[in-house]
Amino acid sequence: MIAETAWLILDRLGSGPHQRFLRLVTAGQLEPLELTKADWQRCVELTDQYADLRLDLADAALVRVAEREKLARIFTIDRRDFELYRPRGLPRFTIIP
Repeated sequence: MIAETAWLILDRLGSGPHQRFLRLVTAGQLEPLELTKADWQRCVELTDQYADLRLDLADAALVRVAEREKLARIFTIDRRDFELYRPRGLPRFTIIP
C-alpha cells in the first residue's frame, strides 16, 4: 500500500509531495500493517462482492484493514468508490481529504 500510495502521490501531486510522503515513512510516522491469512481471504470476498466496481487488491486491503482495526475514517483519493463500499461492522467511511 505504501508503494501504491507513493506512486499515486508522485503521479498526481508531483515530486515534492512524494518526497514528503517518503520521509513520513522513513521517519516512522507511518507504520505498515501486515495482512493475515484471514485478511487475504476477506480481500478475495471483497473483490468478489465489488467485482462490478473492479475493486483492486490495494483498495480491498484498505477496506479490510479498516474493518479489522475498526477505522471508519480513511484517507483516499478514490472518493467515488469508497463512498460505495460498505465495511463490515462499521458505518460508512468518512473520507479525508
